[in-house]
Amino acid sequence: MRCRSRLKARWSWSLYVLTLLTDFGVVADKKRVHDIPFRDILHASFDNEAKRTRIAFLRKSKGCRVLSEVHHVVQDSHSEEASVCLDKAMTEAYSGVKKGRRLKVLVNPFGGKGKGRAIFMQKVEPILRHAGCLLDVVYTTHSGHAYEIAKTLPLDQFDAIVTVSGDGLVHEVINGFGHHEHPVRALAIPIAPIPTGSGNGLSLNLLGLEAGFDVAEAALNVVKGTPMKVDLFSLVQNKKRSISFMSQALGLMADLDIGTDHLRWMGETRFMYGLIRGVLRFKPCPIQLSVKIAEQDKTKMLEALQARRHTQSNASCSTNASSSSSLPPLKFLPEDKDGWTVIDEPLLYVYAGKGPYVGRDFMAFPVSLPDDGLIDITIQPLVSVCSRNSSRSDVLKEMEGAPRGEAFWSPKLKYFKAHAYRVKPLTPNGALSVDGEPFPFEEYQVEVHQGLGTLLSPHGVYVADFDGPPSRHQK
Repeated sequence: MRCRSRLKARWSWSLYVLTLLTDFGVVADKKRVHDIPFRDILHASFDNEAKRTRIAFLRKSKGCRVLSEVHHVVQDSHSEEASVCLDKAMTEAYSGVKKGRRLKVLVNPFGGKGKGRAIFMQKVEPILRHAGCLLDVVYTTHSGHAYEIAKTLPLDQFDAIVTVSGDGLVHEVINGFGHHEHPVRALAIPIAPIPTGSGNGLSLNLLGLEAGFDVAEAALNVVKGTPMKVDLFSLVQNKKRSISFMSQALGLMADLDIGTDHLRWMGETRFMYGLIRGVLRFKPCPIQLSVKIAEQDKTKMLEALQARRHTQSNASCSTNASSSSSLPPLKFLPEDKDGWTVIDEPLLYVYAGKGPYVGRDFMAFPVSLPDDGLIDITIQPLVSVCSRNSSRSDVLKEMEGAPRGEAFWSPKLKYFKAHAYRVKPLTPNGALSVDGEPFPFEEYQVEVHQGLGTLLSPHGVYVADFDGPPSRHQK
């Protein structure tokens, strides 16, 4: 296994690769070569007594990452070279990252298709342990269990919280932190999701469409991701304050989520089923919407997104937090009217949130930024000049491009970035979904808290391929 000279020849700032060529003279095929990106190395060591190297790393197999190990016996004369080489590999592999993270791991064995426990034990836990992480694992037993744990979590004992479930468990943890004795400090502890639930939008936003459901890739983010500050939302309803991290949905978008809750066994397929069913029913969303608009020019939103991609200033944010014993105060009172835009027209749905993807097949907020201090709001009006059938057709046509965010460019779809918004139901019948969880269909208000939350991220930005309008909207 030649490390030093090959490492020097193959490594650069654009290519982090450890090339292992088995030529230390023992029991190995001299022609066999392993190219291992430093990012994929979990552990590399040399046992001087046994004269044996050990490298644990992730590799691609059938489209997913899998854990692999390479062992080699080394001749005495090459012992020092092997030891120096692997020490250097470990230094590069964990550059800028703390080794041996202390993790509180919350596993929901009932989420999604009910495979969370097995996936964690078979695919995730071995990766974390090979990386030297210290694990405190809890299998949740009831709804609200993660909330209870987060609310009383000893903050100095953990470097990150790992949720093995869907977005619902993240919602519980964040709200538990919000009710912690030191909420701001608690919310500075990074959260890292392992996608095993029926809704895994957060994992998609952090890892991208290709890797968003790869639990090994998510585990690697737990090991080597860096803290990324994200905005959170206060949702106030009947004087009760909750925290939302991803989305609030009304009308069609709420129906396709909580209206298909009994179909969680289907995984994400249930959302597409709910969408088709909702469009066929075509029920209006009976609300009055008021928005504190910050931006409504779609071209400017895209330019801001592209500028952020080039800076990626959030990738190495500090996790130092205020010792404040309370959440940030609310800025907008329900009676505030100045600067608010009231939307009274009939609507099919209102969808507000943070992060491009809400599911594999739906990029709802393509120009969303992690910490711009704004919430993205998309509104689909019921077009009164068209028949109900033609409106259904319009919505379904736009949804064809939903995985790529193409609906953003539709002139019929209203898209805002806002500081806050409020909703007043006009009838008692309706649905409200917050981070995929059902909430009472009652009057509420949402406002943004810039950079209040923290996630682990491999890139420091959301990972979504969105650049410009498709040709059919460029006329």
